[in-house]
Amino acid sequence: MPLTTFEEEIYLRALTGRLVGKALADLGVNKLAVVAPKNIICSSIAAATEATFIEAGNGVTSHFMVEIGENEAELAKRLASFQPQVTLLQYGGETPIEENKRSFKNLLKEMARERVPGDIVVHVRIFAAKALDEALQDPEVREYLRARNVYVYTVGFDEGKVYINRIAINEDGSYVLDKIREYQVTLEHADLLNRSIKNRRLLFQEAQAQAR
Repeated sequence: MPLTTFEEEIYLRALTGRLVGKALADLGVNKLAVVAPKNIICSSIAAATEATFIEAGNGVTSHFMVEIGENEAELAKRLASFQPQVTLLQYGGETPIEENKRSFKNLLKEMARERVPGDIVVHVRIFAAKALDEALQDPEVREYLRARNVYVYTVGFDEGKVYINRIAINEDGSYVLDKIREYQVTLEHADLLNRSIKNRRLLFQEAQAQAR
């Protein structure tokens, strides 16, 4: 049984999106493209990211909605026209993970063909599903990504932190993460992250519950 409700999952995305938007502003990004599948949870995190990014950095952003398996080629053309400094790929939500992975890989392939400029930021959930690992097996995608900065935000569950990592991609498609920034999350945020992703409650909360 999941330890979060659907409402809590939406609120979790609001909290995470707020942090990601701030991190992007802190990195000095001025023009951001946010790509997200057409579902409620992805739209929630994308909107929170966009709102915080605008508020924190006074940058320009635009939302690009993925119709899984249908509009990746057209979307890549629109991204190329937008000329982003950074493209954030926020794949996750209710869409089945295998569908998300196929779309993620297809979109990167199309972005490589369209020579979409700028750096790439990958969402933690699609990264954890090894979608980037699979995408890097394609030589065209690998060459495209090696020519720019690629980042991923990850979670330190026990530390209650979100990390911004630069991904150093090797010629063979292997990579290493270089942590460049970290953000302490609130206790509420840490609890939701643990219950949502790790399916566990924070230890001190378990102790409190047992003491009651």
